[in-house]
Amino acid sequence: MSDIQTSTVSEDGFSSTSRVGDFDLQIDALNETGPSPNETLVATYASCFLPAFRVGGQKTGFDDLGKIQIDADATVDGDDDLTSVSFDVYVEAALSDEEVAEITGLAEDICHVHTALRDGLHADVSVYGGAF
Repeated sequence: MSDIQTSTVSEDGFSSTSRVGDFDLQIDALNETGPSPNETLVATYASCFLPAFRVGGQKTGFDDLGKIQIDADATVDGDDDLTSVSFDVYVEAALSDEEVAEITGLAEDICHVHTALRDGLHADVSVYGGAF
């Protein structure tokens, strides 16, 4: 048996509803009734990277990084395929460049979405400590 099971239905058009556990997720390729698949992927990536960044912080002695916000940007080509992703990570705690590098490296290793993406789509990460 698989570990993750979803069900996705489209009655017509380009919008669909995916049932993920107990939750419904609206996705629309035309952005009329929900975010596009690419937008959903970028948001999912950021929502995976953020807790992975917290765990990376804990593993390096930062039990409380405070508030963290990720502003993600992505580009698509003429075929609407994702070509790049970047994260600006704003962290309440003040971090040195060495701490940022160590925590970011751990977050990349921990984030399951990062691992699932092809190398060319791994996010270019910039971290700003003492941001809040």
